[in-house]
Amino acid sequence: MTPHPSLPELASSAPAAERPAPGPMPPLDAWLHRHQSSGAVCMTAGVLARFEGPAPALPHLRDLVLRTWGAHDRLRLTPAAAVGPGAWPQWAPGPVFDPGVHVPESPSPAPLAARTAQLLAHPLGAGRPPWQLHLLPDGDDFALLLRAHHALLDGVSLVALLRSLLGAPAARPGQRSRPDAGPAAALPRLARVRALADLLPRARPLPFHGPVDARRAVSWNRVPAAELAAARDALPSGRASANAVFLAAAAGALRAAGMTGRLPGICAMVPVDVRGDDEAAVLGNRYATVRVPLPTSAGARRRLAAVDGFTRRAALKQRAQAQAVFVASRPLRYGPVTDALGRYADSPFHSSLLCSSLATHAGPLALGPARLTDLSALPPLSPGHPLAMTMAVHDASATVTVVTDHGHRDLGARLAALVREEIRAFPG
Repeated sequence: MTPHPSLPELASSAPAAERPAPGPMPPLDAWLHRHQSSGAVCMTAGVLARFEGPAPALPHLRDLVLRTWGAHDRLRLTPAAAVGPGAWPQWAPGPVFDPGVHVPESPSPAPLAARTAQLLAHPLGAGRPPWQLHLLPDGDDFALLLRAHHALLDGVSLVALLRSLLGAPAARPGQRSRPDAGPAAALPRLARVRALADLLPRARPLPFHGPVDARRAVSWNRVPAAELAAARDALPSGRASANAVFLAAAAGALRAAGMTGRLPGICAMVPVDVRGDDEAAVLGNRYATVRVPLPTSAGARRRLAAVDGFTRRAALKQRAQAQAVFVASRPLRYGPVTDALGRYADSPFHSSLLCSSLATHAGPLALGPARLTDLSALPPLSPGHPLAMTMAVHDASATVTVVTDHGHRDLGARLAALVREEIRAFPG
């Protein structure tokens, strides 16, 4: 077994001579890279930040990006072609950081949601580090769309970069560590057993599962801070996490849309960050997915109690860390075993729905005189999964976003509204 190389840090400022040489991608990066094209799948992930106020001039934004992100080693990596059958793909340092390439002009008369969907479906060009930042006018206001190939950055990385661009206090620089650092035996045995169970099929497909078309649609609905706080305080057993509120609301929205029936087996695939306390600034893919049952019972508060109880009992962080150790220990070679271990995230029989939540972990943020009002997390769609749901929390309010292929655009808008209604119903 060959461990993957350490991941560059967000706070890295090493001189050019010390920057990383080409090396094998970590296993999760490699799987996401190999997964670039599967039918109409485009492995571009993103975060859309909406601002109230005047947009910066494009040259000013490019200069800010160069000053803020120009020294980050991770943002200079380019996929290098694998040599030979079954060869493992490589990361190699890319060309000199060019803000004109990474912050292109994005003129379009299309509404913000439509323009976001167009960019999300558009693959990033080959030959350069696979990420871009787009300045999108929105009437008198504007938005920033940071998108990257998922092999390069996960959702936590995207939010961390956004925070630093807006001048948020930098997180304490993390040590260059790996998900496989330390023996798997150091984790509780129950966590290791549960992590292996998460790699086995155990979910019921939903009516919308099927082929994914090449176009995308994005719908969002903002949840005011007071509504989110009331939902979190709805249980007598103690304050629920924002993530539990989101998952229970997703279950209620699917039920209200007539998707679940009365049988069990609806499971959300939930990405869980596996960074340690000293790794908050580490970029890359540092997560594992844990399945959370979505209850189909009647009663909004009853569903919230069920999800909250499961997330408290299941020790999601330890479970995800155990899975990350297992995935990182895969041999650097493609074959039937590595394909099977990777494709668990694709099949509707492994998970019914992707449900991901993120937070800025900051108070008010701004870009010059423009105030950040809310943001949307935009995951890629996997084969067989034409719909994904997310919730992003900023400054105590939240935005529920549903990403679908074009064929399910009406369902996406409906589910985003139903999740908001479910959250409002929790206090009873």
